[in-house]
Amino acid sequence: MNVEIRYIAPEDDRLEISNIYEESWKHAYKGIVPQEYLDSIPKGRWATRIDAPPWKTMVCLVDGKLVGTSSFTESRFKCFEGYGEIISIYFLPEYTGKGYGKLLIQKVIKELKNCGFKKLSLWVLEENMNARRFYEKMGFVLSPEFMDDQICGKTLREIGYVLEN
Repeated sequence: MNVEIRYIAPEDDRLEISNIYEESWKHAYKGIVPQEYLDSIPKGRWATRIDAPPWKTMVCLVDGKLVGTSSFTESRFKCFEGYGEIISIYFLPEYTGKGYGKLLIQKVIKELKNCGFKKLSLWVLEENMNARRFYEKMGFVLSPEFMDDQICGKTLREIGYVLEN
């Protein structure tokens, strides 16, 4: 298998990248986020946000197929002021658990450090144990920071993780 991790290019199909988000949400958040919400995610939901400055976005291709994506920037949250933030990392469900996520997050961490960030942060749904275990394996540690969101009447807690080197 040929794996390529690179910054998003003008010729990359934004709808295809949005589909990675959509499929990942429907798979990873099943039983966490209300099914009514997951079923209502429209095609192309994230297509226009992928290029939102000052976000930077990388993609993971396997044998030329877009299978994963990650966006990152300077932290958007006062509690993590001065940190680099990994906003998202998503893969098509059939490409999870194969080591591609590790390759992509390592590249994103390197890029954030190249931008001068010594400390990194991210948010994850508290109930998303697969993602939490992944981030912990990558060296992130739980912070005391959290925020509560409402989706379709359900309160979902997002918890902060940090990586400080």
